[in-house]
Amino acid sequence: MAVSKTEVVSARVPPDVKAALSTAAEVERRSVASMLEVMVLSYCRDHGIVTPPVTSPGQRHSSASRR
Repeated sequence: MAVSKTEVVSARVPPDVKAALSTAAEVERRSVASMLEVMVLSYCRDHGIVTPPVTSPGQRHSSASRR
């Protein structure tokens, strides 16, 4: 299930890193935020980093029993 809300992330990076991110986003026809998301998820997948699914407050995981 897609996450409907986003979180704000702020980071300082060297100008060359910002330029590389902007260029990659332009080449992929994505926003910088979308490109960063793709890069982070790709890194996690490539390095076996597994994160639990994020759910909204009050939302059940799909494996939760329903009564």
